[in-house]
Amino acid sequence: MLELSALGLLQREPLHGYRLKQQLELFMGSCMSVNYGAIYPLLHRLEERGFIECHIEDSPESGGERKIYNITPQGKQQWRTLMQQQSRDSWMKSRCRFMVKFFFFSDIEPDLRLKLLKRRLHACHSRQDYVHQQDFSQDLYQHATWLRHLDMLNEEIDWLQEQLQQETARRADSNDSFDIKKHQPV
Repeated sequence: MLELSALGLLQREPLHGYRLKQQLELFMGSCMSVNYGAIYPLLHRLEERGFIECHIEDSPESGGERKIYNITPQGKQQWRTLMQQQSRDSWMKSRCRFMVKFFFFSDIEPDLRLKLLKRRLHACHSRQDYVHQQDFSQDLYQHATWLRHLDMLNEEIDWLQEQLQQETARRADSNDSFDIKKHQPV
């Protein structure tokens, strides 16, 4: 999930490590903890695999130098692969992964947005069926926990259906300004 997020942010603009960490915390803070112990090894691996490039730049704030990371065409392709990938995460992790993908919806074509929304909606309906089959009537607190889980699930389903309707309407209106050429590897 961190690789998907980092490549997505670097696709939008070159960043130095500290700024990348700040932006990751801003939109992923509710899903996971982001620390330097994970960021810099990830950047090193991405650079080794040819997904990002690094150059040194003078830092006016510190008076020293800092590394600026840029995504490569191979990195853009990797990001696209990760966006389309269906993983076998735990329920909570899959929710976070979907929200990370949703954060980058403006960077993908409408067909992929619809596909990802429908896939998540299907997963939520399957989970809803599973929750309805559980019997925790003997334990007050387990029952309350499952009811809360069901409420949250219903909220997510409503939100996904709303997003799906909006996406379908945008597509019908042809107001979607997505430019596939802008997002293709060079």
